[in-house]
Amino acid sequence: MKIFSTLKELFILSFATAIIAAAVYFLLIPTHASISSISGLAIVLVNFVPFTMSQITMFLNVILLIIGFFTCGSEFGYKTVYTSILLPIYLWIFEKFFPAISSLTGDSLLDVICYTFMVSIGLAILFNRNASSGGLDIVAKILNKYFRIEMGKALSAAGICIALSSYLAYDVKTVVLSLLGTYLNGIVLDHFIFDHNLKRRVCIVSPKNDEIRQFILNDLHSGATIYKAIGAYHLDEHEEIITIVDKHEFQKLMTFLDTVDPQAFVTVYQVSNIQYRPKSLPERKFS
Repeated sequence: MKIFSTLKELFILSFATAIIAAAVYFLLIPTHASISSISGLAIVLVNFVPFTMSQITMFLNVILLIIGFFTCGSEFGYKTVYTSILLPIYLWIFEKFFPAISSLTGDSLLDVICYTFMVSIGLAILFNRNASSGGLDIVAKILNKYFRIEMGKALSAAGICIALSSYLAYDVKTVVLSLLGTYLNGIVLDHFIFDHNLKRRVCIVSPKNDEIRQFILNDLHSGATIYKAIGAYHLDEHEEIITIVDKHEFQKLMTFLDTVDPQAFVTVYQVSNIQYRPKSLPERKFS
């Protein structure tokens, strides 16, 4: 079952990456627009170096992965490595089988709009599988970690720099199209990126607190903190369990609560950033 689950996961990641690669090759390349991606930067660099777009994309993704591992550690799991390497491989396949690619719609602006929505489908699948396409995601995480720049602003800044780079190889119209595409891309991806990155702080008061605690620790493999709370009405003392979970874990937790104690008192807050000791390190003891 574990092997089947892994193969299923790899298939889904491969399918999502194929959608992104097709959007880049068939919709973005004909417009020469450089929109919020390493592939967009490769569209510009291909005019200055004797390499294909797939080779440039592979080189840049590998460099960013190495930097990411040294700067952000275990945040870059095998999924990010897999999709970052697979994307240029797909681009190489498209280059071999479809060497003379032209605009599918005959209109650059329409190509950019279609590209944005098609890429969003692929990225949504990756984000829902706790994966990413690498590239600018790595740049944004590095800026977020070391300069405390919000992920959204970091992505936008990197995207604008790439869009402006198109001026080095193409005309002003392409630069404007790249900037407009970057802005539209940010609007469409906002929902997927930040809904994925936002976590939820769940506070639970229930007489079934021991069962809930066990579920959080053993089923969600998450942490929790227990506080003493006193109800204002009867001045009864209760225990309040507080845990921070992602979107998928939140859904599982609420389903469990609906089963074990539908009348539990639950409050939920959005958490935009967490700084914590990695689980890979030995447990920290407080004296």
